[in-house]
Amino acid sequence: MVLREMFESHLEELKSKLMELGLLCEKALKDALKALEEQDVERALEIMDEDRIANVLEEEINDLAILLIAKQQPVATDLRRIIAAIKIASDLERIGDFAVNIAKSTIRIGQQQTLPCLDKIKTMHTYTSEMIELVLQAYTEEDVVKAKKIADLDDQIDDLYGEIIRELLSLNVNDPSKTPQIMQLSFICRYLERAADHVTNIAEHTFYLVKGRRYDLND
Repeated sequence: MVLREMFESHLEELKSKLMELGLLCEKALKDALKALEEQDVERALEIMDEDRIANVLEEEINDLAILLIAKQQPVATDLRRIIAAIKIASDLERIGDFAVNIAKSTIRIGQQQTLPCLDKIKTMHTYTSEMIELVLQAYTEEDVVKAKKIADLDDQIDDLYGEIIRELLSLNVNDPSKTPQIMQLSFICRYLERAADHVTNIAEHTFYLVKGRRYDLND
């Protein structure tokens, strides 16, 4: 009984670290968009430096998960919880990397004026942030209904991504001098779209955790 209680305690620690990593990556994305909006290069540099915290946290999650597998030899649902945690940590860390990429694009844009499509890019981020919040809830509550909603939000982001890219490309045709800035803004949209894809992956891992089988929510 004591061993089981210790194991449950470690599983809760695993979940707690995952939530910490999720909130950290969500904040990084939010800060990156704010730095872009305000063209704050100093804040963008800070976001790049802070990414190491997320990297260390992912390593801690992986180390704890491996330790649990090695020492406890879990089966069935317990094993799925650990495997899902490893996969979710990887997806969250990638989301943090996309925040860093946005920060790098912000630095490259610098103080250039205009920033076309900024409002739509911010809307894209809002959708992505909502997805992260929802998927963290779905994971902690093991709620597949909430996890399923992620796919619908991802579709909205994909549609908005296509719309913004078309608009940016048309601006580039009209004013080639803005090509470098438009290219960076296109990259930022792509980073947000890819971040949303990783959130969808987390939703799929949640399905695996609860149902014991894999579902493709991108279909």
